[in-house]
Amino acid sequence: MRTIARRAGIAPLLVLAVVVGFALSRPVGAEEPEGAEEPRASATETYATEKMSDCLDCHDESAKYPVLPILATQHGVKADGRTPLAKQYECQTCHGPSAAHIEDSDVRPPILFGADHPAGPQNEVCLGCHQGGARINWQGSVHATSDVACASCHSIHVKQDPVMIKDRRPDTPVMRRNQTAVCFRCHPDKQAEIHKYSAHPLRDGDMVCSDCHNPHGSMGPANLIKPTVNETCYTCHAEKRGPFLWEHAPVPEDCDNCHTPHGSNHPNLLRMRLPQLCQSCHVPGGHPSTAYAGPDYTVGAPQVIDRRVGSKSCVNCHAEIHGSNHPSGVRFTR
Repeated sequence: MRTIARRAGIAPLLVLAVVVGFALSRPVGAEEPEGAEEPRASATETYATEKMSDCLDCHDESAKYPVLPILATQHGVKADGRTPLAKQYECQTCHGPSAAHIEDSDVRPPILFGADHPAGPQNEVCLGCHQGGARINWQGSVHATSDVACASCHSIHVKQDPVMIKDRRPDTPVMRRNQTAVCFRCHPDKQAEIHKYSAHPLRDGDMVCSDCHNPHGSMGPANLIKPTVNETCYTCHAEKRGPFLWEHAPVPEDCDNCHTPHGSNHPNLLRMRLPQLCQSCHVPGGHPSTAYAGPDYTVGAPQVIDRRVGSKSCVNCHAEIHGSNHPSGVRFTR
């Protein structure tokens, strides 16, 4: 009973201490911000009162760091209350309190964007507006954990962000100023693969990396737009989806079992040439039981190519290799 009474007497004191501590933590006369989207300067940082007009005195279209083209982008629509330039501090909404920078250009703004600056503060600014949707898995994604800044891929002060260009334009050389070119700055190994004999048409501008990958993170492997490799492939190759009466076991398991997605020196993005690919599974027993490999692929006269290695090899007969709905298609021959 004595312990209970003691606790009952201490509880009001704890509540009072918390309230007093919270009150003392705020400056005297401080007011609550009107909205979370409006930044507040610290005691040593102040916002410029002229705002964007002061910025444009130096950062015009001829400056080393021009910002004027932002007025032709979605970020520059002042009539849209969601944009930075519609906010109270305009440019400083993203770059932070910049009165000192305007007075002396050698004093840098609190937040600078680009690969040469810390990614954390930059991304906090971007994620203040751009959350949810395709970016819902950003936290914990491979790009986030690798400290990749949004500005490393996106260009804000240009009329059209190159990473958002998804189609081939007559006045834009392919692979030079589109999304694929931006991705290849960090992934040169994939750039080499799409120049192989068989490849997806990224080099022709008929598709881009984000057709298969979500750079902001996903629930699937390798930032794929779908939870699995097969579901991602089926977004374009729906005829391979099935269900089939007769299924070829590697197909519903993983398309990567037979195909390499970025490029291959073999037809149809295959990992190896037929019949070697088929015989990597089918050599031990059944038909065929002989490994058809080596320098001699001919039968009889040298100019006659064995049908088991020439043309489409195994697929000459097993044409429905991804699956068959024919009652007699157990061997994928029809």
